[in-house]
Amino acid sequence: MDKQIIFEDDHIRAIYLPGNSNTLVLSFGDLITRAKGLSINAEKSLMKYDYAVVGIMPKQKSWFPAASMAGLLEQLQPILKQFKNIVGYGGSMGGYAAIKYAEPLQMNRVVAMVPQYSIDPTEVDDKRYTDFYDAELNAEMRIQAQDIVADCEYIIVYDPYFENDKEHYLKIKPLIPQLHTLHLPYTGHDAIAVLANSALLHDFIERPYDQTYFYKQIREVKKNSKFYYRSVIAHLLGTHNEALGKILKGIDIQLDSTFFDASLKQTITRILLTNKRVDEQDLQKLGIQVNLAFEDKNQLKDYYGNILVFNVITQKLESYDQQVIDVNGKYIIPLHVENSGLAQVEIKKQTYLICMNDRRVIKLFKQDDALSLDMNPIVIRKCTDFYVLSYKDLYMSCDVQGQVTFDDESLNEFCHFKIS
Repeated sequence: MDKQIIFEDDHIRAIYLPGNSNTLVLSFGDLITRAKGLSINAEKSLMKYDYAVVGIMPKQKSWFPAASMAGLLEQLQPILKQFKNIVGYGGSMGGYAAIKYAEPLQMNRVVAMVPQYSIDPTEVDDKRYTDFYDAELNAEMRIQAQDIVADCEYIIVYDPYFENDKEHYLKIKPLIPQLHTLHLPYTGHDAIAVLANSALLHDFIERPYDQTYFYKQIREVKKNSKFYYRSVIAHLLGTHNEALGKILKGIDIQLDSTFFDASLKQTITRILLTNKRVDEQDLQKLGIQVNLAFEDKNQLKDYYGNILVFNVITQKLESYDQQVIDVNGKYIIPLHVENSGLAQVEIKKQTYLICMNDRRVIKLFKQDDALSLDMNPIVIRKCTDFYVLSYKDLYMSCDVQGQVTFDDESLNEFCHFKIS
């Protein structure tokens, strides 16, 4: 039998997908998987096991208002009566709804990934979603003790190190005496993407709870999840840089060039360059292609004594300690400086102008190439005791981490660069 819409109002759309299972899955969408045609949250995974499914999909960012859910319940009763085993599944906003409406929807098990307790700004400090709160629509929306079903099994998956989600978890936990908790460290709010796996979802729905078994299955899924590696890397940056550098060099992976965005790629390569010498294989494993360069002779030191370089991996200006440059000189090249003029760098014995646009995107141009209309060269000006670099009317400075910004409208000591 084909899917059919069994209820719809301004806020939710419910789609019924008949199956051949003895279990009915109530699959709640979230902010990302909102109502679109007859699509159902986690549809492919659920169809693989021929589950009967009701997809309860949000049309608005309104957190499944009670009035809408009451309207759905009236239409859903004939379907609910056909099943003794009813499982609610969802993440974030959908995880909230699975817990909140377990009692009227007669659930035996709830699987909630990173759920909210409430989005009422008077009830939570987390401000990610409070702009969506409607005092009339979402009145008394918080999960309360009377929402909890004594003979229903509850499983929550969340990252205990992510403070925003931890706040919600700590408010929900005292309300559910029989709660099972599975930790997914250093993944932030990305648990749904990290654990997107048909077999694991099937286990969450059907298998009796066994913490050891579930953690084993989660580990297997994480090994093959690019979302997991990306999320862990993003959350460890800045706090465990040295350890992360060793992990990145040690893992046996091959990523494509789009796996990391430009900002994360820049930070990762900085860690590799700073903490341990990189080679071609390390960079290729991370999906990073490099044009090798030759060293330049003249060097500029920033306020902190680090050398100003052009990073051929990230295509950005940065500053590094001289020792890092000494062992990674193929990838981070001190700028060529003589007198006042245009910033330039030499790669494979070819001199390039360093240019930038208003979006802070840096590109290299050969000296005889025409610049695109949005690009302007970075200018080096020699003063009595120091050099300054500027883009249009903004001066460049480096912070203690070696990150470069063009934000200063007037000169200060952080904008001064001296010949080493």
